[in-house]
Amino acid sequence: MAKISTLIVFLLFVISISAQQNLTTPQASQKASISQRIGLTDIEVIYHRPTVNNRVVWGGIVPYDQVWRAGANENTTISFSTDVMVENKKVVAGIYGLHMIPTKNTWTIILSKDNAAWGSFFYNEKNDAVRFTVTPATNDFQEWLSYSFDQLSAKATTLTLKWEKLSVPIKVEVDVNETVIASMEKELTGIPGFFWQGWNQIALYALTNNYNLEKASAWVERSIGINKNLTNLMTKSLILESMGKSQEAEKFKKEAFALPGIDEAQVNALGYQLMGIGKTEEALKVFEKNTVDHPDSWNAWDSLAEGLLTKGDRVKSKQLYEKALGMAPDNQKDRIKGILANIK
Repeated sequence: MAKISTLIVFLLFVISISAQQNLTTPQASQKASISQRIGLTDIEVIYHRPTVNNRVVWGGIVPYDQVWRAGANENTTISFSTDVMVENKKVVAGIYGLHMIPTKNTWTIILSKDNAAWGSFFYNEKNDAVRFTVTPATNDFQEWLSYSFDQLSAKATTLTLKWEKLSVPIKVEVDVNETVIASMEKELTGIPGFFWQGWNQIALYALTNNYNLEKASAWVERSIGINKNLTNLMTKSLILESMGKSQEAEKFKKEAFALPGIDEAQVNALGYQLMGIGKTEEALKVFEKNTVDHPDSWNAWDSLAEGLLTKGDRVKSKQLYEKALGMAPDNQKDRIKGILANIK
């Protein structure tokens, strides 16, 4: 019995050593990742990069008319942090296995709900989230397979696979307004929801992007209910104006400037808020009012000069920057001189 026990222990030791003998070494097809943010949506592709290595790629090591893992080794994956449109098909937020079926003409692209398989060897069509076709284009020779985000805009990008002499484009679009508003609404269920600034911010974003002005009006009302002030009353006025309710808009504007305790800094901040949403003319009126109410303030003249420069009135802007320079403290003079030097 003792000899048998010793033999069993020895065999277990040998099996253990055998199981642990494979140490980590570099892979021939190196791991890579690429990411891009569109609005608040994060897109990431994780893949392995094979090389051409003097081989026939398309129709060779990558056969036509067969599901291919769009890379090497494990699943190539693509993830979206919010819902998106991929080649005009809705894709919900999540991580997907990325597969392709190459042909000599159009290619089929597949996003699979199974994102943990080894390559495409265990691909099952029943796990497809979406599939669609794209048309590859010729490309400069590329030894290592790569992915890139091209044709970037504020709301879209094209994910492009490049390898050998082909590029395969996949367009991804994001409803930026919808995702930003959804993110803001979620944040407002936390600590920011107890303060007026967040409700004013979401209302202002909706106004700037012409997103559901009825909701924008309700959001700014919540801001006013927490703390009525110059900023949120003016936001309410601008929303009503955009809704075609001019008389109501004027009423809120008058109420805003009639509030007690309004100081130069508050009015100045309002002017920059208006400039930030593209309401330059309205901002100029606010800055002008500040110079009338505070004629001895270098900052009031400096802000009006900036507003005029944004509008494109360089002559008047230069005059007012020079006026502000003569009144400004020493720690502001170099900044203003730098601006003046660039106004032709």
